[in-house]
Amino acid sequence: MEARVTTASVSSPKWSPAPEASDIVKGIHAMLHPRNIVLVGATDKPGNYAERIWNNLVKYKFGGGLFPINAKRQTIWGVTCYKDFASLPERPDHVLVLVPARFAVQVIRDAAAAGARSATIVTSGFSELQDEESQRLAVELREAIRETGLAVTGPNCLGNLSAGENLFTNIDDRIVTMEQGPVAIAGQSGAIVMAIRQALEDRGVGVGYMVTSGNEAGLETTDFMEYFVADPSIRVIVVYLEGVRDTRAFRNACKAARAASKPIIALKLGASEGGRAAAMAHTGALAGSIETFDAISTREGVIRARGLDELIETTECFVHAAPPMGDRLAAVTLSGGKRGLLIDAFHSAGLNFAPLSKHLSGELAKMLGPGSIVGNPLDAGFAAVVDPSVYMNSIKLMIDDLDTDVVIIDAELPKAPHELRERNLRIVNEMAGQASKPVIYISAMSIGFTEFTKGLRKSLPNIAVMQGMDRAVGAIKSLIDYARLRKEVPDIVSSSKPSARAVLEKTLRSASGAALDEVASKKLLKAYGIPISKEAIATTAAEAARIAKQIGFPVVAKVVSADILHKSDIGGVVLNLNSAAEVKKAFNDITARVKRLKNKPRLDGILIAQQVKADLELVVGASLDAEMGPVVLFGTGGIDIELLKDVALAGAPVDAAEAAQLVGRTKAGIKIRGYRGKPPLHEASAVKALVGLSNLISDAGHRIASIDINPFLINARTGVAVDALIVLNNAAAKRAAEH
Repeated sequence: MEARVTTASVSSPKWSPAPEASDIVKGIHAMLHPRNIVLVGATDKPGNYAERIWNNLVKYKFGGGLFPINAKRQTIWGVTCYKDFASLPERPDHVLVLVPARFAVQVIRDAAAAGARSATIVTSGFSELQDEESQRLAVELREAIRETGLAVTGPNCLGNLSAGENLFTNIDDRIVTMEQGPVAIAGQSGAIVMAIRQALEDRGVGVGYMVTSGNEAGLETTDFMEYFVADPSIRVIVVYLEGVRDTRAFRNACKAARAASKPIIALKLGASEGGRAAAMAHTGALAGSIETFDAISTREGVIRARGLDELIETTECFVHAAPPMGDRLAAVTLSGGKRGLLIDAFHSAGLNFAPLSKHLSGELAKMLGPGSIVGNPLDAGFAAVVDPSVYMNSIKLMIDDLDTDVVIIDAELPKAPHELRERNLRIVNEMAGQASKPVIYISAMSIGFTEFTKGLRKSLPNIAVMQGMDRAVGAIKSLIDYARLRKEVPDIVSSSKPSARAVLEKTLRSASGAALDEVASKKLLKAYGIPISKEAIATTAAEAARIAKQIGFPVVAKVVSADILHKSDIGGVVLNLNSAAEVKKAFNDITARVKRLKNKPRLDGILIAQQVKADLELVVGASLDAEMGPVVLFGTGGIDIELLKDVALAGAPVDAAEAAQLVGRTKAGIKIRGYRGKPPLHEASAVKALVGLSNLISDAGHRIASIDINPFLINARTGVAVDALIVLNNAAAKRAAEH
């Protein structure tokens, strides 16, 4: 056979990146739309990856050239086999690396030198293994990719799909429909990404791109998100994330997707060890990577699925249903039992079927006849038995009514030809195509799609067809929530004053140990505008009594030691001190307790502080998440903080408006704003504390691990921080001090 193996005529891609597009977008475009593909490490050993990928490229008729390389073979798979890049009949473009790990780095360098623009490293044996040699190879590979500038996915991946090019550099031997559909998938796990693609195909949802990114030595999932945003053929982006390495790049990609009205549906793996390591303070323990991921990514328009089934339903929903104008739900069913299930399921998700408009109710009553019950959802079962046209007319009235935003139909697709049901489905599909609202079919349970069902489903592009009521309800709620998001949210930057940043730098330079003591912590908080209680440190009982008289009784006595993180646990806090004698006794008692501790913590003194009358105890905190960066926390505080977990999180920094939204997402916020006739509390102080704290954690970079203000006491007139703990990221703080 002639040297240049082609299986179809080469066609130019319909879209190319603009000249001003980023190098990442241009590199990925070269990878997914290559002129040719070179398989380095070609071997015809039965069942090996190289042969399976070659067979797929031939089977699906990739339009460019196909060139196998193996220095020991002259022919393979019935075609010419080349010994190296120099012997190829044309310059290599996309290179598939299938050689053992120890040879892969040199292949990347040689490919770039020969003019290749991109590569996929299928080979494993790098950072996923823990031995010294594999780790060394991983470092060398990253360096080679960086130096050559090659667009690389992998290593340890299973290949990619670009349907518009009939490109399938993947080992999967199941039948694939090469359809340039509106969905793009990317993720680190090849098996999971391939399973998502297969499930979507089974549901009749076209996948235009599928990328398995493996160890991500070069391109990361975030980079592919950026590319999918740029490609106009893609409307929904699906990602599987094991971790976020570059928070800024991830957030920028999410913002770009949101501005382009392209939802990102994400399946995120687990909580990170880094998040748990911050548990020296309450805030770190409550944050955790999943909660932090949600707090930051949801703001940017990401929809996180809790599992694969939910991901498939949500993708189906966003592909076939445009975000609605509002949350006014209307539904038609043929069963009273199904009607009840719909009401319960949507109520559990915080959505309800509002009463129908007078006009719609009147039209339905007229059609259903005297004595009929008109409600929402509408049970048209009995009337439809008498007059089958009632069912379709009810649906039409719901779709046409200006006071409904989402129309839900309780029905599933038939598994075999059924003239009446097929006709009704096609009529509804036509109605939905002319409507300005989503029309969604829901089956109460999951059903298998036959080949007939798949074909029928593809002929109904204007309606979403969802399976399993709970998953469908969750997807519809995500659709409504996404519609409520502003398309563009301006970046919020730290609003701290230079004087505050100066105090921060001085404090961190002089810090030692794992945490700042309470006095140093509060001095730093005060610099950032966070209100604190009147207080002073005493080193003798007599001094403690004098301070108490100056502040005014009652007062609180608290141990001051950077070695004691949770003072109440060792009896280091005494409340309700109303006389000098009580203050002296508390000073002596706390001192004695500290001296009896086995770890012999350093005692810097006893803090005598104003005892603030509080109507509510809050927690205000901040934490540096290992993946997502700085985050602030607000909620119900006190000793039951971990038990109640009434907290909400947001990425830092926040401004006053976002801080107020954070307060409003908690039960504590409901109490602050007046609950059951009680007067509102001083919300402005809590908002001020959140803004100041968010500026502090942002300004600190990676030098502060977590900040815990618990409790932050609030009443109708004021709010103050009465206890504070700042845990340091000592390694980062030390590096900053040295420079």
